[in-house]
Amino acid sequence: MTQIEEKVIDSTLQFSAAVTPNSPELQTLLDYIALGASERDRDRILPFEVIDLIRRSRLGALRIPVADGGAGSSAREWFEVVIRLGDADPNVAHIVRNHFSVTERLLRAQPSERNRRWLKAVADGAIIGLALTELEVKRAGSGAVAVTKLTPDGNGYRLNGTKYYSTGSIFADLIFVRVLVTDDTVATVIIPTKREGIDLVDDWDGFGQRLTGTGTTTFTNVRVEADEVILDTDPDADKLPYNIVPQLFLTGVNAGIIRSILRDATNLIHKRPRTFYHAVAEQAADDPLLQQTVGQLSANAFAAESIVLAAADGLDRLTAAKGQGEEAELAIALATSLSAAKAKLIVDDLALRSATLLFEVGGASTTKKSSNLDRHWRNARTLASHNPGHFKARAIGDYEINGTPLPQRGFF
Repeated sequence: MTQIEEKVIDSTLQFSAAVTPNSPELQTLLDYIALGASERDRDRILPFEVIDLIRRSRLGALRIPVADGGAGSSAREWFEVVIRLGDADPNVAHIVRNHFSVTERLLRAQPSERNRRWLKAVADGAIIGLALTELEVKRAGSGAVAVTKLTPDGNGYRLNGTKYYSTGSIFADLIFVRVLVTDDTVATVIIPTKREGIDLVDDWDGFGQRLTGTGTTTFTNVRVEADEVILDTDPDADKLPYNIVPQLFLTGVNAGIIRSILRDATNLIHKRPRTFYHAVAEQAADDPLLQQTVGQLSANAFAAESIVLAAADGLDRLTAAKGQGEEAELAIALATSLSAAKAKLIVDDLALRSATLLFEVGGASTTKKSSNLDRHWRNARTLASHNPGHFKARAIGDYEINGTPLPQRGFF
């Protein structure tokens, strides 16, 4: 992407209101994000400019009701956008995943002054990051907290501790942190990322999703006000045991990667100047083997998107179940968690197979580093490694055979 292209496209990005799933402004934003995605990935250019455009577009307010300044999108509409954003740039999609997860928790919880305040910030464009994981906790995803603690300080607190895998937080305005208040009391705080004593470090060195800012966050004597602390027992805390959105979101990003692979495969064939001497057609576009491969990629993209959206429908049913009683809501949450777990297993597999098929279309020249086509496999493999598939499959099997409910912690 040249500087001229950047300026021309950026000049068209004017947002008078929060973008909606069907607005032309959203498509223009996604086109702009896609234009530089491969170069950013190849050269490790962190997408601060892109996140600022997302902030200005108020894309993060998709799920907030229209009356409160958002787009009022259904879960299905929301995940259609997730897939489109994953297609444009999976790094950018992953950056805002925690934002949407936290926003969904705030929307699901009982209304309160502080919840309304945080949702108003999102409606105005604020991005929320996350700091949950501690390496001192030996069972990953359990939600346990060991070292990040609040200590009383006047009418508020001081926060000290270290978190890892703080995806998106270097780009965020607010950060959602799990903390210990006492040895047996766990809470959440939501505080500005610019507050004194917060150190956000981009030290993620994975081979995929390299631009997500998935680094270390250190809190040193950070001031926290009393109304920024949500005890797990507070009335306005989200108490739904299943945390479905984080995993389904990543699955949606992988579905988007398959769409991007399909587009790259088609472009490769149209640009291919020659073919093998033993091919059955003179032109790559007329080769039935290449047509078959692209047809399979198209089917994979369709299947992945359909599966993700079917699981997202469960989130809409879950929203509709509010007020029907705890038992009914829990049953729908379990069913939706099960759908999301199954979706992960299938879509991850389709993404990884599709990333390999891409090289059947282009041949050895497509492995050049300058082409950066390996980014699809690297990114899909990294996303799939969040809660590995065999753990998911075992939990699903235990449910099918023995009726054992799915785990009620992270990634379910």
